[in-house]
Amino acid sequence: MSNVNEAGVSAFPIRPAAIMNELPEQFFAKLVQDVNRHVAAGHDVINLGQGNPDQPTPPHIVEELREAAGNPQYHKYSPFSGYAFLKEAIVQRYREDYDVELDPETEVAILFGGKTGLIEISQIMLQQGDVCLVPDPGYPDYWSGVALAGAEMSFMPLTEQNAYLPDYSAIAPEVLERAKLMFLNYPNNPTSATAPLSFYEDTVAFAKEHEIVVASDFAYGAIGFDGQKPVSFLQTPGAKEVGVEFYTLSKTYNMAGWRVAFALGNREIIRLINLMQDHVYVSLFGGIQAAAARALTDDQQCVKDLVARYESRRNAFFEELQKIGWSAQAPKGSFFCWLPVPEGMTSREFATILLEQAHVAVAPGIGFGEGGEGYVRIGLLTSEERLREAVQRIGKLNLFA
Repeated sequence: MSNVNEAGVSAFPIRPAAIMNELPEQFFAKLVQDVNRHVAAGHDVINLGQGNPDQPTPPHIVEELREAAGNPQYHKYSPFSGYAFLKEAIVQRYREDYDVELDPETEVAILFGGKTGLIEISQIMLQQGDVCLVPDPGYPDYWSGVALAGAEMSFMPLTEQNAYLPDYSAIAPEVLERAKLMFLNYPNNPTSATAPLSFYEDTVAFAKEHEIVVASDFAYGAIGFDGQKPVSFLQTPGAKEVGVEFYTLSKTYNMAGWRVAFALGNREIIRLINLMQDHVYVSLFGGIQAAAARALTDDQQCVKDLVARYESRRNAFFEELQKIGWSAQAPKGSFFCWLPVPEGMTSREFATILLEQAHVAVAPGIGFGEGGEGYVRIGLLTSEERLREAVQRIGKLNLFA
């Protein structure tokens, strides 16, 4: 019997591990495909569905990398857990921004982007039979890490009525008995909600009572509006006893493609993250670490300017929304807006209409979990002029009359 298929290629059987069939669908891959299809057809698509910063990395950071790339020291393998100078820069930034003290050697782990750490924490803390508490709606890559760990998820609804904060009292006792890890994310993706210090105080008490590790995703920690600075989980007394915080340079410094992030907090969890990474990576290129340290320790005016830019975009966008009768709550943080869809439509249906008839791409809320149904997420990641134009195009569809 021949082992050659009709295409003339050997039909050698490839049998992947069962876990590959358990991974969640990458919902937004289809969104990208749909946008690209309309662009290829010659349409001018205003893409508000993405989460990719649109501004370049500040010049002084780029220049630091250019200079560091010529340093022969960085042409060798970096120290497994990263250079001490980057850890010290991270500690300095948290001290100045949040008045949080950290030990650079034992309470800091350098990551290959925030996503990597958010996947790793599930693999480190969870095994088959364990439960992870996950926000709904929430960042879909939390689901990926839990799936790779072979664990289960229990969703914590985030509702507008509760300011998009989870209600810990609503979690079933049988779930709490098996829960070992919990993800939180403020400023929130996708809802753009922020969390007060009192919420984190309740979280620390809850985590201690039920012995649940807290993973605080602080990716948008630098982006707060109306003079309000987002609160770090680590500002809460006792936070380092129960969890870690993940921070990325992607949003703060427009360094998404550089893949620089870090985990901070509980010493044992940091040790475990470093241990796992010892088996997978040999740290970041030294030149990138040098540039990251420059970003963290240099004058932070570029961050202030970026936040001001997003706030100005937000204001322009909501000014146009008001004109077409699309009522929504303006974001307090992040660079996202969370907007209700017209009555009688699903988030997918509404997103499809906007793309096909107005050539405006938005992210349907269902892609962030069942709790996201009834909303779409838009990113403030294009110019004020394009944001205004996007709303004007949508207004011509008379969906909010």
